[in-house]
This record gives sequence, C-alpha cells and structure tokens, in this order.
Amino acid sequence: MIKEALWMLRHLKYYLSPRRSISSWCKDLAAWQRFWKSYQRYKQLASPSEQPRLDHLYPCLGDDTAQTPIDPIYFYQDAWAFEKIVNQNPRQHIDVGSHHKFVALLSKVVPVTMVDIRPLSLPLDTLSFQEGSILELPFEDRSIESLSSLCVVEHIGLGRYGDLLDPKGTEKAIRELKRVVKVNGNLYLSLPINDKNYTFFNAHRILSEDYFFDLIQPFKIIEKNYIFGGKFTNHKLNGFGIGLYFLQNKI
Repeated sequence: MIKEALWMLRHLKYYLSPRRSISSWCKDLAAWQRFWKSYQRYKQLASPSEQPRLDHLYPCLGDDTAQTPIDPIYFYQDAWAFEKIVNQNPRQHIDVGSHHKFVALLSKVVPVTMVDIRPLSLPLDTLSFQEGSILELPFEDRSIESLSSLCVVEHIGLGRYGDLLDPKGTEKAIRELKRVVKVNGNLYLSLPINDKNYTFFNAHRILSEDYFFDLIQPFKIIEKNYIFGGKFTNHKLNGFGIGLYFLQNKI
C-alpha cells in the first residue's frame, strides 16, 4: 500500500482545498474509502496479467449512487417537446437556442435547423445550423411552421452567453419568436415561472404566468404542463417551477 499512499498524496491537492466545505471533505473521505476498498478487492480477483496499474487509476468518486441522478428540468422538458413535435410531424422544424442534445436527437426523426448566436462545436449530418440572434431571427414574418425555444428567453439580455445587455430582453425575444410563426403554426416554449417577476443577474429571469400569458397574446394555449419540485404535472403549483407551453398562432 506504500505506492498507493504516495499516489494518493500526489492527487490530494484539489480535495484538500480550504475553499471546500467540511461536509464536502466528509463525503470525499467516504468515497475514497469505498474506492480503495474496491481497488484492493479487484486486485485480489485479478490475475497477475490483469492487475491495475497505478498510473492508470481513474477514480470516479460519487457515481455509486442508489439512483441515477437526473436534472429534472431538461429530462422532462426535452421529452415533452420531443413528443409534441414528433406527433405534429412538421415538414421542417426550427429551434432557437435549446439544449444541443435535444436538437440532435430530434433531428434524427424530424428535419431540424438550429439557430443560435454561438455555432455548434461539433457537426451532425442530420442537423442544420444557422447563426442568428433570438432578437433578430433570420426569417420572414409568419414563415415558420414549427418553432421551439426551451429555457432560452429567460436568459436574453443578461450577458450570460455573450449577448448584449437589455433589461427587456425576455420580452423582445418572445415578441420575435411570435413574429416568425405562420398562421396555425406551432410554438413550443418553456421558461421559469413563479408568483411574480424576478431577475437573477446574470443567470436568468423568472416570470409570473399571468405576465407571460400577456406577452404571448394573441397566441392560443393548446396545452400547458409544469415541472415543480422534480415532478412533471399538468397542474400549476405555488412557487418556483418551469412552465411548458404548446402554443399556436391563430391570427
């Protein structure tokens, strides 16, 4: 165990940082104990030719959880939007700024063009990309049949992603999304909601649902769902949540 102890000392710089809390240290200690116990057990099971090398150790601490950890927002909202869009079967779908995994998977079953201010760092043969801003979309008025923007509008104008500062960024983004949806076209939006409006600079904004409904007029709400406390529901609860809205342009 002398070699293992020396290896451990060389790799403790991060874990002993004074910036980390005592609770984090305790979790790390328990995780390291499980790791080394598992390592010794593996060495006992392995033949001489299968012995793990110290320079190939790659501790993945904290992955041995009782359940698979999941971000409920992206898990539920992406599944929700994927199902809605596929069921509508549009000839072409446009997405503005949503999570790259969502648009990548959607592009395998529906023709998708993604619009964002930052080009994707990896190509995908089924996914088209067009550089553009949600505040000035590169499309004609009422020209898009199917459009989505999931957990995007709440960030606009806060500078988080290199965009220009604008206190009315969220309102302008929603107005621009509405501009390009054709008559009877579909719009899929999600955003944080609460009982009143908040701005958490420079992360995101939260809107009251009543305020959001005023912004999306005269679009019709076809369906609304919510994520509250890690649960997907069709009932709005009090406090912070994510609103998921399937909308149609009826003018």
